[in-house]
Amino acid sequence: MATHYSHLLPPTWKAQVAAWLAEDTPSFDYGGFVVGEDPREAFLLGKGSKRAVLAGTPFVDEIFRTLECTVEWHIAEGVEFEPIKHVATVRGKARHLLLGERVALNLLARCSGIATASKRTKDLAESYGFRGRIAGTRKTTPGFRLVEKYGMLVGGIDPHRFDLSSMIMLKDNHIWSAGSISTAIMRAREVGGFSLLLDVEVRSEEEAEEAIAAGADVVMLDNMEGEELASVARRLRARWVGTGKKFLLETSGGITEGNLRDRAIPEVDILSTSSVHQSVQHIDFSLKIQRPPKAKGI
Repeated sequence: MATHYSHLLPPTWKAQVAAWLAEDTPSFDYGGFVVGEDPREAFLLGKGSKRAVLAGTPFVDEIFRTLECTVEWHIAEGVEFEPIKHVATVRGKARHLLLGERVALNLLARCSGIATASKRTKDLAESYGFRGRIAGTRKTTPGFRLVEKYGMLVGGIDPHRFDLSSMIMLKDNHIWSAGSISTAIMRAREVGGFSLLLDVEVRSEEEAEEAIAAGADVVMLDNMEGEELASVARRLRARWVGTGKKFLLETSGGITEGNLRDRAIPEVDILSTSSVHQSVQHIDFSLKIQRPPKAKGI
């Protein structure tokens, strides 16, 4: 069965497309006046110098649908392609093609960049023997989170919590404000109930012990790496085995492809990193309107 991540999108997301288009053309369309509204065909080209993952097609479809254009995709979303690749053909009025051009290209560039980095990180971690979950973070661009989390999914990783309401995560500021890890967890459980997982950030083995004892579902071993991370994780599992306490161990903080080997270890269940989306390299795309064929006899 084919995976259609577009089926995850909420019914409200299309309103964002109108906002993106309004931002790019807030008043007169001077360039559009020049080209007019003759029907044209444009090739969407995936460029750059490296293999990339195509991601963001539902958003591009809606951008051009709003402008009364059609998009014919020549490769499926989630597929890797070698540049230069003719990934889609867009048809519509010349002015409308250009109204959607930059909005669509910017979105596709970022979403595909995130999907590409996500897949590369996942593949690299698995080559080191990691069998847990690679996840992104909530360090996303304001107003663009839906697209960025979507790119993570297409790239094959876990998008992590979507927002403050979809998971309880207690970090250092929560703990210091509450007075202790145990107090913070107790207060979170009072309002979060049974349906929300509780992820607690800790800085030491002692804090991890307190979090597990207080009922954390996930313990984030923040900024631990190498042998320290592995030994702490092993001791925690050994100490709590047979007690009925169930928890996952997460590693996070400063993870890049360069130090991934020290963090993608079998002792942890989740590896979360913002490197797959926060400062990711975009994928270059261009949209080229094709010249209409000359009439015979001219």
